[in-house]
Amino acid sequence: MTEHVIATYEIETSLPLARAAEVLAGEQSTGTFVRVERETDDLRARFAAQVDELIEMPVGAASALPGTVGDPSQRRRAAVRLRFPLDNFGPSIPNLLAAVAGNLFEIKELAAVKLVDLELPAPFAERYRGPSFGVAGTRELTGRASGAMIGTIVKPSIGLSPDDLAALVGDLAAAGVDFIKDDELQGNGPHAPLAARVAAVMPVLERHADRTGVKPMYAFNITDDLDRLEANHDLVVNAGGTCVMVCINGVGLAGLAAVNRFARVPIHGHRAGFGAISRSPQVGIAFRAWQQLARLGGADHLHTNGISNKFYESDAEVLDSIAAVRAPLLDLTPTVPVLSSGQWAGLAHATYAAVGTTDLLVLAGGGIHGHPGGAAAGVASMRDAWASAERGESVHDALRSSEALRRATEIFGAVRE
Repeated sequence: MTEHVIATYEIETSLPLARAAEVLAGEQSTGTFVRVERETDDLRARFAAQVDELIEMPVGAASALPGTVGDPSQRRRAAVRLRFPLDNFGPSIPNLLAAVAGNLFEIKELAAVKLVDLELPAPFAERYRGPSFGVAGTRELTGRASGAMIGTIVKPSIGLSPDDLAALVGDLAAAGVDFIKDDELQGNGPHAPLAARVAAVMPVLERHADRTGVKPMYAFNITDDLDRLEANHDLVVNAGGTCVMVCINGVGLAGLAAVNRFARVPIHGHRAGFGAISRSPQVGIAFRAWQQLARLGGADHLHTNGISNKFYESDAEVLDSIAAVRAPLLDLTPTVPVLSSGQWAGLAHATYAAVGTTDLLVLAGGGIHGHPGGAAAGVASMRDAWASAERGESVHDALRSSEALRRATEIFGAVRE
């Protein structure tokens, strides 16, 4: 029996919906604008994408994509499920994308088209191993066997000298943080190249580990040209580093999969640039679809954003992203959802109530560095709040028992319940 990939889209069109769905299916498989000589019925039966389901939806307020044809007053919207034979592209992420997210965004019959979900068959997991460490491996390396893993981002995001960075890391390690990461803006620039950062940071972490038995995980950003990724990875690992960070959209999903083939430590998957392919309701790829490919490619940690964030996503969208990353996928090792963007201790209770798990990496940049009591108090406020939430205590109980959390409200406002 032929295996298939199921791709779900949301489309808008002035054509009859069934006709628009057929145009989409044909353009992304066997079709062209006219039937050609060798396009036999047998060939179409074997290789043409098929419309599995078409469900009409209310029309939104978004304007049409440029170049759209048809009468705007006749516009209708629908969810469309297409079934693509795996034989069309094989278990290859780049070639899958050519089918499910290729020229379809340019079809003039569609006033809007967004890939919102995927269902992938087992052969993809036979080719791509997915995360090598995931939740369990990250907990083991950070020494945080239970509870939310608390992390932070180097701030200021760029501009610190390697010596300044080492001092900051020492303070954060002493404060009990589990995880520290380079900002995505900090790559391999001449003011603080990767080699200099590794040489400055790792002795600090090793000394802390010698004293305490715990080495916080530092995610060095190894994002670079593809031919430099392995050397960057080896530089970190050979110095004793326990994590590398990759900006997935910078190196591409195939680049992420390539790193995963040689990685000996967890891959922290940053989604920088994701808004460019997802933010528009008219065109692009939704997180629920994209995250499957990032996990398949080997992201041990994957950014989902967090509630009350500083970016465009609503709480409902963020919670759906966290649920998507936590959902089983082809028996792969579970990826760690990474909550970030505007996070602070006062969001712990609301987040935990919504997601019901502490198998999370919660990153607070300003929420730790900007605490009025300093970074150590910032870490303490995060730890206290998440532990309180996990115990089932109320926000008021948490505020009574944690001075660090009370002080955090002086800067960040009221705790969310």
